[in-house]
Amino acid sequence: MLQRPIREPYTRAGDWVQLTAVQGHRFFLFRLTPGEQLHTHKGVIEHDALIGLPWGSRVTTHLGVPFYVLPPSLSDVLRETKRRTQILFPKDIGYILLRLSVGPGTHIIEAGTGSGALTTALAYAVGDTGRVYSYERRAEMQALARENLALWGLDARVTFHLHDIAAGFHEQGVDALFLDVPTPEAYIAQARAALRLGGFFGALVPTTNQVSRLVAALEEHHFAFIEVAEILLRFYKPVPERLRPTDRMVAHTGYLIFARPVVAPEPPADA
Repeated sequence: MLQRPIREPYTRAGDWVQLTAVQGHRFFLFRLTPGEQLHTHKGVIEHDALIGLPWGSRVTTHLGVPFYVLPPSLSDVLRETKRRTQILFPKDIGYILLRLSVGPGTHIIEAGTGSGALTTALAYAVGDTGRVYSYERRAEMQALARENLALWGLDARVTFHLHDIAAGFHEQGVDALFLDVPTPEAYIAQARAALRLGGFFGALVPTTNQVSRLVAALEEHHFAFIEVAEILLRFYKPVPERLRPTDRMVAHTGYLIFARPVVAPEPPADA
């Protein structure tokens, strides 16, 4: 599994470790394996020297360069996801999880899978009692996503479908559904058929004209409480004497659209 509860204060063999540089915050993410070495441009560190240390310990490479031993966050894991396409950013994923009410026991559909970054976050969130149903048309992308999920020990929580969603989803009555496909407006009828009434729908598109088409399709298929959002993230330089924004920010990555499927209104009675 990605990470055991951090209540235990010491690292153990098999733990995922984030070795973070004191200067520059560069980090290396790896699993502690007895007898192995981590080779970096800053020097070599023996895995055995890290096993049994308290989390947060400061260590040095054979060249004397200092690092801190930390448990990785889910955000760090997603940043290290092996990718062939652009992945969703943690700033967007966090809001998606909240707006779709994803938690232990949730059953959620996503399409397409891509490199599996969102799949990883969903599988982490649904726990052992939930389920992620992930749809992808490209076999090579699905294979990469499977590899990424298996790396973090989360693949058992995911059902992968190699399937064109134009033909519909295999599941019905799921709690939530998220579309990250080029033309999500083309699949709203299929999404509605898979979602339980009152469930949670979400999608990501990169341009405003796509937003307009999607909103129109949602209204046509009796989705209500439609929300369109854009998440902008700006970091600050944490220097007390000259606190100010950093020179760069994570600005536009896409538009997020959320909605809820509701009971269709009765047609008006004939006069």
